[in-house]
Amino acid sequence: MLSAEPGANCEVSSMRVLAALSGGVDSSVAAALLMEDGHEVVAATMKLWGGESDTGCCSVSDVEDARRSASQLGLDHHVFNYTAEFDDLVVGPYVEAHRDGTTPNPCIECNRHLKFDVLLKRAELLGFDAVATGHHARVVEGPDGTRRVARGADPQKDQSYVLYPLRGPVLDRVLFPIGHLHKTEVREMAAHLGLRTAAKPDSQDVCFITRAAGRQPFLADRIELHPAEVFDSEGNPVGAVEAVEMVTIGQRRGLGLAGGAEPRFVTDVNVEGRAITVGPPQRLMVSSTDLAEMLWASGPVDGELSAQVSAHGETAAASVRGNANGVQLLWAEPHRRVAPGQSVVLYEGDQVVGGGISVRTG
Repeated sequence: MLSAEPGANCEVSSMRVLAALSGGVDSSVAAALLMEDGHEVVAATMKLWGGESDTGCCSVSDVEDARRSASQLGLDHHVFNYTAEFDDLVVGPYVEAHRDGTTPNPCIECNRHLKFDVLLKRAELLGFDAVATGHHARVVEGPDGTRRVARGADPQKDQSYVLYPLRGPVLDRVLFPIGHLHKTEVREMAAHLGLRTAAKPDSQDVCFITRAAGRQPFLADRIELHPAEVFDSEGNPVGAVEAVEMVTIGQRRGLGLAGGAEPRFVTDVNVEGRAITVGPPQRLMVSSTDLAEMLWASGPVDGELSAQVSAHGETAAASVRGNANGVQLLWAEPHRRVAPGQSVVLYEGDQVVGGGISVRTG
């Protein structure tokens, strides 16, 4: 059984661990820490994207960095090809979300379906006790023995938001060795070990969208994009966009609006009607958000919680109640509308207690 103390998983007896190396500094140091604590470690890199990539954990250079880091650490290194699964479970839904006018989060879906499902199952078949990654997060155990994902020690790098689908038995077989460290400490360790990834910049982008081309050409190769007219809240035409599928709730730029007016933000996206509505920021404020596809860490939680609506966003106080869709989140203070398709993650203190997908209402 892994230690209940976050970041102290290495205090347990020796295990056979498959360390997922992405080619970045975090996963390299995570593997090194596991070795230092006496675990039998084998490195693996997931080849996820077969197309063009210049960023994230999908590029050819990242696979090469992972291989070299493993070599520096003296680890056997394997590359597992999951391009078909990635295209089916991550890229396909990403494209369909844009077609439907919703906001996807491919990093969450990659964690849900690839890293902590497909890879975990393969690790079990190969006789490994656990899978380790370089995520800035922790696993904690409550008095009842239930495990939850918790925030990493470094608030600027915390990745618990994108890990919210992890729960139950999965968390018995997952290790986050750097979750108790700040990023500066991780880089210092990497430099001390002489790892080539020590100063490598963090990836912030969707790995299968190139910086040079951006989203629009990627989507245009896969779905038909449609121009749309932009209207103000009174129904007057005020601009136009090339692709309604590229627009999301809360967006301000790229709407073809005349300058000089007060800031206007997207308040509605009607893909079928090829129409976008904009308005002043106050029109984005709501008192509640409906969530579907709810996942609870250990059953529904009552009382006041904190909710986070983006990977590095601020949290806001809220409470929950059941409704026909799943859960209605009641904001303690008026809150900016959450784009349909976007994940909302719920916390008690620093622990993830659940999460769901924002849905259209009205």
